[in-house]
Amino acid sequence: MRIGIADTTFARYDMGAAAIDELKKNASDLKIIRVTVPGVKDLPVASKKLIEEEGCEIVMALGMPGPMEKDKMCAHEASTGLINAQLMTNTHILEVFVHEDEEEDPVELKKLAENRAREHAQNLIKMMYHRKAMRKEAEENTRNKCWNLLF
Repeated sequence: MRIGIADTTFARYDMGAAAIDELKKNASDLKIIRVTVPGVKDLPVASKKLIEEEGCEIVMALGMPGPMEKDKMCAHEASTGLINAQLMTNTHILEVFVHEDEEEDPVELKKLAENRAREHAQNLIKMMYHRKAMRKEAEENTRNKCWNLLF
């Protein structure tokens, strides 16, 4: 199975490496193809090329948009581009963005970025190999247990 990893140079943490490490820990028959592009708006075409030119069956697009309003707009545009690339290729592209203003403390931001990359890598494994497990989690509302405690 060919997995694409598209990440950016503008991230403050190497989310691509964390995702690849998690994938390798949980699946042995993967061929991982990684490309790095300047920023989040470059991720849609990088992801599409991984699918069409490299034969990837699924792609993770990882980025870390900045805290400014223009950064949020760029992230939205990138997200829209990733959706379009999915529809054009009929292939899943898992968007894994961590916005810099999600956490003020740089140490906590790094932890957040690493955890998000790893959790999405685990979801990718479930999507490709364990669809029933993912469905079971949805049925049991496993992901939202903390949310449910609030209400």
